[in-house]
Amino acid sequence: MTTSTRAALLVCPASGRGRAARVAGTVAARLRTAVDHLDLHVASSAEGTAEAARRAVADGADVLVVLGGDGGAHLAVQACAGTSTALAVVPAGTGNDLATALGTASADDVVDALRAGSLRSLDLGRVRGGPWFATVLCAGFDSAVNERANAMRWPAGPRRYDLAILAELAALRAEHLVVETEDGVVELDALLVAVGNTTSYGGGIPVCPGASTSDGLFDLTVVGAAPRRTLLRMLPTLRTGRHVDHPGVRTFRARSVRLSGPSWVAYADGERLREVPLDVECVPGALTAVCGPLSGAC
Repeated sequence: MTTSTRAALLVCPASGRGRAARVAGTVAARLRTAVDHLDLHVASSAEGTAEAARRAVADGADVLVVLGGDGGAHLAVQACAGTSTALAVVPAGTGNDLATALGTASADDVVDALRAGSLRSLDLGRVRGGPWFATVLCAGFDSAVNERANAMRWPAGPRRYDLAILAELAALRAEHLVVETEDGVVELDALLVAVGNTTSYGGGIPVCPGASTSDGLFDLTVVGAAPRRTLLRMLPTLRTGRHVDHPGVRTFRARSVRLSGPSWVAYADGERLREVPLDVECVPGALTAVCGPLSGAC
């Protein structure tokens, strides 16, 4: 970072069942060793988190550090996108997919990156008439899994998504999906579609294993209609990214995408958006991020 760095720490105290609140003091102390000034913001609601993020950026913070999960990071992205304020994430939530993509597994990783000045410009996705997103937008089976996982109180972490996947298999049915990109139109009976700016969602599931945040393109993964027994055999491959080799899976790359057809609810960064149809575009270099040593995005 520069010789004079002003940072803001945005604490989402409910993240990780209170973990963010428990470690906030320690994280703030560590950050103060790497910056010249640190403002502390604690928000107890999504609306408060969004407002605190906007205020930090408007007040001229050089870096906004989110202590929380993907939900808090998603709200911070809305404030930082298209500005000179860099985003950093100290993971304290359930999935932590953006923190994983940025290579920051702890406050120490963020501190080391700040001292080294490890900043990168990353692409973001943007929904027309809606928010920015940093990781993956999904609809279909995977968004239904998100709906169920978000309503579950147990277990914590990736196992919650695994159980939600199994539960949603019982209600599984394909719907006719239309995918329009700058290269043409594809229509098929599908179970899910994922539009990836980064590789993973759901606590580390690499649904778009080839995605990059520096190429100006989305990676799309579409799972076509298949019997439940086929999907059950495919599920273990989701954790390794090998599912894209299955003949029932189609992959695309595109700068812009329109999804239409089914009555699916779309999620992005793990947050509920709205039903399709919707249009999304990849915006190159829309976010400056603080990247750690294990970054897959930077």
